Amino acid sequence: MSGLKVRFEQKKLERAAYVLKSVAHPIRISIIDLLEQRDRLTVSQLQEVLQIEQSLLSHHLTNMRDKGIVNTHRQGKNVFYFLKDATITDIIGCINGCKLF
Repeated sequence: MSGLKVRFEQKKLERAAYVLKSVAHPIRISIIDLLEQRDRLTVSQLQEVLQIEQSLLSHHLTNMRDKGIVNTHRQGKNVFYFLKDATITDIIGCINGCKLF
């Protein structure tokens, strides 16, 4: 159609699709929301709030770390998770502000 064009660069589209696929699960969205509220949390702290099995939580955290969404920092016996790129929280803001949800 005349006058229509894709308004995004291909690289930006690919990055957006990658990020959206990486967080496309309610538990992962909840983890991002919790890490936005606190700069860093341990698995135990996340598990206490989310009320899910530790193995399931670890699965999601490992996936998110592998995709570059979260990172870890060891302090003594504790491993803290934090958002690697805080701009990911913009997705949470969009979800909270969306009339569809």
